[in-house]
Amino acid sequence: MAGPEFRYGAVSPPIVTPFDADGDVDADALASHTDALVEAGLDGMVPCGTTGEFASLDDAEYRTVIETVAEAVDGRVPVIAGAADTTVSGVRERLAFAASAGAEAGLVTLPYYHTSTDPEGQLAFLEAVADDAPLPVFLYDIPSTVGEAIDPGVIADVAEHESVVGAKDTTGDVSALDAKIRATPDSFTVFQGFDSQLYPSVSLGVDGGIHALSQVIPEVFVAMGDAIRAGDDDRALRLHRRGIVPLFDRCGEHGFAPATKVAAAHRGFIPNPAVRPPLTLPDEAAREAIAADVDAALDAV
Repeated sequence: MAGPEFRYGAVSPPIVTPFDADGDVDADALASHTDALVEAGLDGMVPCGTTGEFASLDDAEYRTVIETVAEAVDGRVPVIAGAADTTVSGVRERLAFAASAGAEAGLVTLPYYHTSTDPEGQLAFLEAVADDAPLPVFLYDIPSTVGEAIDPGVIADVAEHESVVGAKDTTGDVSALDAKIRATPDSFTVFQGFDSQLYPSVSLGVDGGIHALSQVIPEVFVAMGDAIRAGDDDRALRLHRRGIVPLFDRCGEHGFAPATKVAAAHRGFIPNPAVRPPLTLPDEAAREAIAADVDAALDAV
């Protein structure tokens, strides 16, 4: 099964889920944000990822988010829909809905809460999800929230499955990222998940990244891709050090969904940064610091 085609240096945001004054999903704000990011030159959209607070959405809200993003994209860029669940049937239901809504692929984690006692358990889960999957599948390796990393041998085995077309590495471990690239076919797409590691990972052969801050400072990430493709290492390094790393480090202090929402609201991309419990917003001083880092990042372009 062929996956969506991404050009070298591609960057897609795990798009935030805006909430209105009543705490409901703000579909209008989500559609507007999506359109603005496509127009800014980003290469794809990833609704219902970690930064999209998928774990705080009920099934109806999940569907609203996927439909809204797919409709707003209107075929201009690929949509990779987050489809994480703790059961094989739950993942497959989400993949089926995403397919019906117009997504081109799904992003699948290991089951959270449970951890496997043997890599064979991981393999069995991922192969069961992939068998006759209604969409191409990207593996999402994020041990900080799932509880364990995907075993390198499992990734190599699952990469042979026709439905599994790539992976997002959010381990924060460049060696683990390199192992994925070396253990999988050239046709297997590997995305970096840590914004601050996109530039260092280019030399390893990543195909791009799925980065929360690309929805806040898309100009920086688009310029980074242009610099990489042009072989302008000086500019790429400047964008990395002055544009991405300080803001990434700042947001990491406060949690990425809340901090990204604060930053996106500062840019005017969303009306407000509201989050759902158990997430909380940074205090006023932290919000001002995030805003200052956003402004400084844009000055690096």
